[in-house]
Amino acid sequence: MIRLFIVLLGVIAWQAMATLPAIGEFTRSMHHQDGFIPFYYDNSADKVYLKLTSLDKELLFQTSLPRGLGSNDIGLDRGQLGDTRLVKFSRFGNKVLLRQMNTRYRAVSENRAEQQSIEEAFAHSVIAGFSVVAADDATVLIDYTPYLLSDVHGVSKRLQETRQGAFTLDSARSGVVLERSKAFVSNSELEALVTFAAKDKPGEYVQQVAPDANSLSVHMHHSFIELPDAGYQPRAFHPYSGFWKFSYFDYATAIAEPMEQKYIIRHRLAKKDPNAQQSVAVEPIIYYLDPGIPEPVLSALKEGASWWNEAFSAIGYKDAFQVKVLPEDADPMDVRYNVIQWVHRATRGWSYGASVVDPRTGELIKGHVTLGSLRVRQDYLIALGLTSPFTGNDAATDSQLEMALARIRQLSAHEVGHTLGIAHNFAASENNRASVMDYPHPLIELKNGELSLEQAYDSGIGEWDKHAVAYGYQDFSNTSEKAGLAQQIQWAKQQQLDYKTDADTRASFEASGSGHMWDVGNDPVSAFEDISAIRELALEQLGINTIREGQGLSAIEDVLVPIYLLHRYQLAAVAKQIGGVHYEYEVKASGESASGQRVIDGETQKKAIKQMLAATSASYLRIPDELVTLITPTIFGDDITREHFNGRMGRTFDPVSAAEAAAAYSFSLLLAPERLNRLSWQRHQRKELPDITNLIDRIFDLHWYQQNQADYGLNERLQLVALNAVIDAASAEKLAPEVRLAINASLKKFANWLSSKSRHPAKGVLSGYFEQYWQSGNWPVKFEVKPLPPGSPI
Repeated sequence: MIRLFIVLLGVIAWQAMATLPAIGEFTRSMHHQDGFIPFYYDNSADKVYLKLTSLDKELLFQTSLPRGLGSNDIGLDRGQLGDTRLVKFSRFGNKVLLRQMNTRYRAVSENRAEQQSIEEAFAHSVIAGFSVVAADDATVLIDYTPYLLSDVHGVSKRLQETRQGAFTLDSARSGVVLERSKAFVSNSELEALVTFAAKDKPGEYVQQVAPDANSLSVHMHHSFIELPDAGYQPRAFHPYSGFWKFSYFDYATAIAEPMEQKYIIRHRLAKKDPNAQQSVAVEPIIYYLDPGIPEPVLSALKEGASWWNEAFSAIGYKDAFQVKVLPEDADPMDVRYNVIQWVHRATRGWSYGASVVDPRTGELIKGHVTLGSLRVRQDYLIALGLTSPFTGNDAATDSQLEMALARIRQLSAHEVGHTLGIAHNFAASENNRASVMDYPHPLIELKNGELSLEQAYDSGIGEWDKHAVAYGYQDFSNTSEKAGLAQQIQWAKQQQLDYKTDADTRASFEASGSGHMWDVGNDPVSAFEDISAIRELALEQLGINTIREGQGLSAIEDVLVPIYLLHRYQLAAVAKQIGGVHYEYEVKASGESASGQRVIDGETQKKAIKQMLAATSASYLRIPDELVTLITPTIFGDDITREHFNGRMGRTFDPVSAAEAAAAYSFSLLLAPERLNRLSWQRHQRKELPDITNLIDRIFDLHWYQQNQADYGLNERLQLVALNAVIDAASAEKLAPEVRLAINASLKKFANWLSSKSRHPAKGVLSGYFEQYWQSGNWPVKFEVKPLPPGSPI
C-alpha cells in the first residue's frame, strides 16, 4: 500500500512537470536580460524569473545594501556587504532549492569516497526554495521574486539587536529595481526596494534618520558570480605577515600534520613578464572612487589610496595598483569593480574595508571601501580646538583644513589596505609611524609656546606596509615561494618592525605593552606627558577665538569635548603598562632562540600608575573658570547632541560632571580586574613591582587622606567617583579571590580612617554603608557615573 502511494505521488509530480509551459511561451511578453544567469522581468506582476541552464553547478552568491539607513549606531550603511556564499541551485521535483555549501570542513583528496564522507558528516544549508514555473528539458525557470524581496540582509534582526523596535517586511511596499538589475557574462545583478513596517514604537536612532520612522525602505542587492578559474595560487599565512587569516579544516591531512590549513586573503596578481625586474601586471588591481565625493576630499582620497602603488613598485610591478573615478554607467555594487564609497550618516562613525572573498580559496574578488563623510569634519573640529584661530573676521584656517585632509588621505590608504587583505598594525605609531594600518592620533608639537599641526599625520605608506605587500603579492616565479616568504619574514624582524593587531589591542584590559589604538609616540608614558602639556595649553586658549563669527557661545562646548578628552587614548596605552608584558607573534624557528614574554619593568609600571592617578585629580580635570563662564546653555536654534557632556545641571554646562566622567574612565582602565590579577601575580614574582594594596591606598590617599588638595569645586564629586571605582573593582566577577581580599583590606583601612574623623561630613552616612557592605558584600547605594561622550573614531 505504501509503495503504491509513493508511485502515485511520483506520477502526480511527473504530470505536474509535464504540464509546465515552455520558457519561451511563458516569457513571451517579458523584459529579457541575457548573461551569466539570464533573467526575465514581468512588468505587469513586478516579478523576476531566473533561467537556470546549469543546475548543481557551484557559484558565488553575494548580498549587499546599496542604499542604507544612514545611522552609524544601527550599522546598516550604504554599500554594506553581506556574506559571500558558495551555492548551487538543485532541482527537487517541481521546485528548486538554493543550497549553501559547507566550505569550513573538507577532505582535500583524490579519493572520492573520502570527500563524500566529509560532505555527509557536516551539514550544508538550504537558504531558499523556488517554484518551477516553466521548463525546456533540463533548463528551468524559477520565480525569484519572493527571495529578492525578502530580508536576506538581516535588516529586521539588526534593528531588533540595536533596540530600535520590531519591524516586519511589507511586500506590498516593496518592488524590483529593474534599472539596477543587470546580467553580464560572469555575473548577474538583481536589486529590490524592500520596506519594513514597525510593529511597535521605533527607537530613537530610527526616528533620527527616517522621514517616517514607521516605514523604513532600503535597497537590497543580490549578486550571482561565476567562480574564478583555477589559476589562483593560495599563499600560506604567517602570524607576522600582516594579513588576515583564511582557513579551513582538512580531514585528509596526515595524522602528524595540522588539520587547519591557513592562508592569507589577497587579490590575484601576476607579472606579465615574470623574468623582468619591473613588469606590468597581467591584470592590475584597480580601485574606483565614488563620483559623488566632493572636492577637495576626492583628490585627497585618491592620493591616499594611490600610496599603495609604491609598495607594489618595490616588488617589481609597474602601475599594478591604480585608482580611478567610477564611470557614470558603472554600478558600485557590481562585483567587477573595487570601489571606494563615500557614505553619509546622521552622526560620525567608522569607516570600513570589506571584501568579496572566494570561500574556497581566500581569493579576494572585490574590495569595497566605505568611508564615513563626517570623519573629516571631526578632524577639522579637533584642529580648530587645538589652535583657536578665529582672532579676526578674516582668520584663515588653511592649516586646520590641511590637517583634516591629511587624515582623510591616511584613512583612505588604511581602508584600502584592508581590502588588499592586510590587518591592523596598532604598534606602528610606536615604531616611527611604520604603517597606515594603525589608528593614528594627530602628532601635535609645541614650538615656541605654540601648537603646530605640521606633522599631525604622516604621508605615504610605511615600512611595515611594504613588508606586508611584499609577503602577499611578491612574485616568486624564479625562486621557491616557501623560502622567499621565510626570507621576507626574517627581513621584517631584522628591521625591528613591531606588529600588534586587534586581539591584543581592542580590549583595554589586555596585557600587551605595545600596540594601542589612537596613541602617539614611541613611549606611552613619556607621550602621555606630551599630550597632557598640549591639552593644557589648548584648554587655556579655548574661548571666543575657538568659534567663528555668527556662532553661538554654546558652540564652544562642541570643540571643548575632544580637547578636554585629548588624553583619553594615550591614557589607555599608559594603563596597559600596568601589569603589562612585552611579546611578539613568535613561532618556533630553526636556529633562532625564543624570546617569549617579559614583564614590563617596575619603574615604568610605577610611573604609569602615577599618571593614571594624576588624570583623576581636580588639578588635571579642572576647566578654566573664564571658559566655563563663556559657555552658555545651548542657544535657541542649535541642538544638544550626544557629542556634548552628560551633565547634572540641566541646560547649563556642567564642569563637575565632565570631570566625573573623565575620572571614572581613568579608574575603569586602572582597576580592570584582568589587569589587577596580572599585577598581583607579577608582584609575587618580582618584588620591585607595585602591589595591589599600595595601589588602592594611593587612590584613597589622593582623593581622601590628603586634606590640602586643590579643589576647584570638583573634589567632593571626585572622592565619590574614586570610592565607587574601588567598590566596583572589589565586586567584579572576574577578580581573583586574593586580589579581592587585598582590595577589601584597603577598604577596611579607609573605613577605619573615616570613623576616626569625628567631623568628616561623610562619616555618618558612609559608616552605615560600610556596615551593610561587610555584612552582605553589596554596596547599598549604587553611584552611576556619567558616561563620556563618544570618542572613537576620532
